Amino acid sequence: MFRDGKEADALRTIGEVAQALGLRQHVLRYWEDQFPMLRPLTRAGGRRYYRPEDIRLVIDIDRLLHREGYTIRGARRALDRPPVRRVVAAPARESHAPLIDAINRQTAVAAGADRDADPEQTLVAALSVLRQHLEAIRNRLARELAST
Repeated sequence: MFRDGKEADALRTIGEVAQALGLRQHVLRYWEDQFPMLRPLTRAGGRRYYRPEDIRLVIDIDRLLHREGYTIRGARRALDRPPVRRVVAAPARESHAPLIDAINRQTAVAAGADRDADPEQTLVAALSVLRQHLEAIRNRLARELAST
């Protein structure tokens, strides 16, 4: 990202960060007002120095606002939440039996799944297919927005 000969953990000025990320300096200053967790070091005269963790946060803010379509308020909330664990808990069979049966009926033929397969595995497979479809839609929308 930075090709300036500095160490990876070096402090960067607002101009260096803005140029590397393709943002304007006033946008970074605005984000400092809107996102309380974004607090670069300031020196005499108000000169800002971004630490590596500040830069990672700016990248996350940029991703949420410009690629994932969050509002500033929504992005602030998303950053305040603890990170989502990527572990899928197994549903209780009795409480989700109707849902699992419906998914089994809908996906068994299309996915070539065996009707005797574990319902939880069928659910995981169906969610995986749904995620792929949603990611494809998001990518198409991002391309359309970028071309306008």
